Amino acid sequence: MNNNITGINLIEIGYTEGKTVGMALDILKENFADIEEKELLTLFKKVKDYPESFLDDEVLNILATAVIEAANPKSNGTIELINNAKDYSIFGADYIEEGARNQMDVAMKLPVSVAGALMPDAHQGYGLPIGGVLATRNAIIPYGVGVDIGCRMALSIFDIPEKHYFGKDAMYKRELIAFTKFGAGQNFKGNEKADHDVLEDEAFNSTPFLKNLHGKAWAQLGTSGGGNHFVEWGIIDFAERDEILNIDRGRYVALLTHSGSRGFGATIAGHYTKLAKDICKLPKEAANLAYLDLNTAEGQEYWIAMNLAGDYASACHEVIHKRLTKAIGAKVLAKVENHHNFAWKEMLDGEEVIVHRKGATPAGKGVMGIIPGSMTAPGFLVRGKGETSAINSASHGAGRQMSRTKAIQSITKSDMKAILKDHNVTLIGAGLDEAPMAYKDINKVMAAQTELVDVVAKFEPKMVRMADDGSRED
Repeated sequence: MNNNITGINLIEIGYTEGKTVGMALDILKENFADIEEKELLTLFKKVKDYPESFLDDEVLNILATAVIEAANPKSNGTIELINNAKDYSIFGADYIEEGARNQMDVAMKLPVSVAGALMPDAHQGYGLPIGGVLATRNAIIPYGVGVDIGCRMALSIFDIPEKHYFGKDAMYKRELIAFTKFGAGQNFKGNEKADHDVLEDEAFNSTPFLKNLHGKAWAQLGTSGGGNHFVEWGIIDFAERDEILNIDRGRYVALLTHSGSRGFGATIAGHYTKLAKDICKLPKEAANLAYLDLNTAEGQEYWIAMNLAGDYASACHEVIHKRLTKAIGAKVLAKVENHHNFAWKEMLDGEEVIVHRKGATPAGKGVMGIIPGSMTAPGFLVRGKGETSAINSASHGAGRQMSRTKAIQSITKSDMKAILKDHNVTLIGAGLDEAPMAYKDINKVMAAQTELVDVVAKFEPKMVRMADDGSRED
């Protein structure tokens, strides 16, 4: 089978004429001759819409970098980096690629950097690696936060015992499809639109830029985006009673969601990254770590916008959970939520710092979090231990062990169907690049961070919905 994809096909999925189209066609010809055209167009749309996901891909990283550079022009370096940077902690070193370490090495050389850490699911990103944690002094790095600002996990545990889930697949599937919407640019219209207090937040009126995004935010409120975002039903297993959550030992039906601030957050990220690069000119190797001083108007603007995007991401999850909880007629015993791709003001060794967690879960002492595996692997409800060397953080998932290119080249649809069947998981949507085999062993990742979190309960996915149109993780 030889694919017949042309430049016109690429332009139809969002590419602009020029260098990137030619590069994409060359890559297609040399690496993907025997893959279905539909699967390839889905993959290449993902590269165009969310290039950060492909920076660790052995084939597509060059194209992903070109897409990003076209959107974020390079600047000449003027701020010198520190030669003798501080060391940083690495958890699960055996699972972390050289690219992620190199990026963290550079991040530690910023004159504003105070401390850093790499989580066991870390891999190469753009600027700060995914799974990187960086504490800075009164400075905020837009690409240290990431594109999908406030991306998060949210878990609702219901008063429904496990035995009442089975045999009702049709009902759970119907409601899951009815009350979720996936894909880049997807939104609700008319009476479908959700309402939430976040839409009345005065921060929307703080700048004309944010005010102009209000309509987009309202239309996408309660949607989930694409990429590795999901909404899933599953069973959560408490091996013993948890006094803090007031939940007895047992197995309960639960709802787990993963998504962020949608197009609203992505637009904020793009705008302030360009602004930071214009103001903060760094050497080439650190250009994507351009930062904004929080004592400046631009720094304060981004801080307000980032926090609003985080609140908006939380509101999206709240809308989904409320709609689905009502649909199945359940009572919520407990709800746990945590986010990544964000920056917090925290105290570290007696000093207030700005802690960037790009794909890392907050894990301060007693702080609850959810660390997912894959669509067939368990996720874990955890309680943080407050480990200072990890800057009070933990991994945000299993992390990829196989690039998206390799997954599509080596995993067949029958392989994916077989593993889903073996684990009794129903899948709605998702491409081969999200296959369970593409992810690291979550049990090994958890074993690498026993110093960082205690496991409270284990979540087993049963019915998973993801985007199936190749849309970005926005």
